[in-house]
Amino acid sequence: MSAAESIPQQHAQAVHALYGAHHRWLFGWLRNKLGCAHNAADVAHDTFLRIIASRDALLGVEQPRAWLATTAKRLIVDRARRQALEQSYLAELALLAEVLPCYPSPDETLMALQALDQIGAALQALSAKAREAFLLHYLDQQSHAAIATRLGVSTRMVRKYLVQALLACRAHCPAMTA
Repeated sequence: MSAAESIPQQHAQAVHALYGAHHRWLFGWLRNKLGCAHNAADVAHDTFLRIIASRDALLGVEQPRAWLATTAKRLIVDRARRQALEQSYLAELALLAEVLPCYPSPDETLMALQALDQIGAALQALSAKAREAFLLHYLDQQSHAAIATRLGVSTRMVRKYLVQALLACRAHCPAMTA
């Protein structure tokens, strides 16, 4: 077995050991935090998926529960933002339904939801700071200066993050390139 083949096997063993030792604790912690066993199971699952995707993340982890909790908290925040985006979209649809005599067709609603999924996938491909800058600017409507302060970067870097995010969205969303 070559060194390259042993790395994925070592990673799989490390993830298996981490899962076996801490999944029950993480699930219980999330159930208490979220108040729902189904959501806790989803976030715990997503937490381990994120860990599996980060190939070398298990190297040198001294406090696995703190690491798992931090990863889970970030996923909870991402989920909350995604839900806020969906709620904003649904609120806009409801407002349009009151103002306009016609309603969006099921096809239009499906296309909008698919576009949101594509945007979400594009954002997942970004660095954490670029994703955070995009969400803070477009969802929370924060200024570049406020985002720069929050992320500990310059306003020029915030602009770069926003450009990266918009380019990623364009690449992931075929409707935006037409």
